[in-house]
Amino acid sequence: MTNVLYDLPGPKARLRNRIIGVVSALAILALLGYIVYRFNETGQFESIKWQQFQYTAIQEQLLQGYLTTLRAAGAAAVLALAFGAIFAAGRLSDHAFFRAPSTVVVELFRAIPLLILIFFAYYGPLQLGFKIEPFWPLVIGLTLYNGSVLAEIFRAGIEAVSRGQSEAAYALGMRKTQVMTLILLPQAVRSMLPAIVSQLVVLLKDTALGFIITVPELLTVGKQIGGRLTFGFPYVPSYLIVAAIYIATCGLLSYFAYWLQKRMSRGGRRMKTTARPAPATTETGSAAAV
Repeated sequence: MTNVLYDLPGPKARLRNRIIGVVSALAILALLGYIVYRFNETGQFESIKWQQFQYTAIQEQLLQGYLTTLRAAGAAAVLALAFGAIFAAGRLSDHAFFRAPSTVVVELFRAIPLLILIFFAYYGPLQLGFKIEPFWPLVIGLTLYNGSVLAEIFRAGIEAVSRGQSEAAYALGMRKTQVMTLILLPQAVRSMLPAIVSQLVVLLKDTALGFIITVPELLTVGKQIGGRLTFGFPYVPSYLIVAAIYIATCGLLSYFAYWLQKRMSRGGRRMKTTARPAPATTETGSAAAV
């Protein structure tokens, strides 16, 4: 039996794949075990290095840093989605007056590293004599970079919808705005959702770059907590806790996207209805039999 793109594995291939999977899992477990062993050997699990995390003041510091991370990610996500939608529409425009500048903007900000965008947004106003809070340069950098990536995701998702869908809508006399909002977008959103959520997860993790311009986000707070001599410079425990918070947040976001995609799929299937059979008639042109 063959699949469309490749031959399905036989019994020997399936056994070989299982062996490779088991060996890979054991190798990963062995690596994790070695890392834990080295941490233990270097005293990273000593009680003094973890002692400060039981204090309410330290927990509040971590919470404030986490909330700052969420605020930066939330503001940048909303602005990046709006940025992406506007410039994706510009790139899909039939008029070169809108299409050419939109293409230049998207390709420009996709080509510039995010860290440089943050530096420009932070140090640029300082060179002009304007002092701004470091929070907004971080948001601006995240918006420009991730918004340009989202613009490409939106454009590709809309263009992936079958051309026959839009041609049929135009044949019915619908305008381009109606075709875009009523025909193309509802179908494209389902296929774009995993890529959109994946980019938003990247955006959330990229907020950690804010520590370079002293934004008091989660990583900055973790670095401050880890640099205390009184507790033996607990950098590793501090970064482990910060990493666990990032992993939990990104996992929840991915689960929400999975749940939303399943719900949208069920909603799409629910909208499909079957035509009711025509009532039987006794003869052509007569009334339906009761």
